[in-house]
Amino acid sequence: QVQVVESGGGLVQAGGSLTLSCAASGRTFSTYCMGWFRQAPGKERELVAQIWSGGSTYHADSVKGRFTISRDNAKNMVYLRMNNLKPEDTAVYYCAARRGVAGPYVYWGQGTQVTVSS
Repeated sequence: QVQVVESGGGLVQAGGSLTLSCAASGRTFSTYCMGWFRQAPGKERELVAQIWSGGSTYHADSVKGRFTISRDNAKNMVYLRMNNLKPEDTAVYYCAARRGVAGPYVYWGQGTQVTVSS
């Protein structure tokens, strides 16, 4: 069983920055694909960014150029640096993990709230 715990959410003004952190358990963390998702009120959960074990990344078009996903395998940590935040970025952000390069994310955190005021 892999445990995933997010932190770093909060309230920020539009144009501001936040960094979300995600701690994952497991001796084989470096082999996991890690993702950040978000869910705004009344909307479906969407993939924001993901990073594969080899370091390749994907960022959704809506956040490309503003958000950056990264990982530190020595610390079993994944980060989401969010710059130039917009009110539409307001959501609960979830960290998730999966084994392998493809397939569904299996392990989920409890989520952290990010609120961007205009």
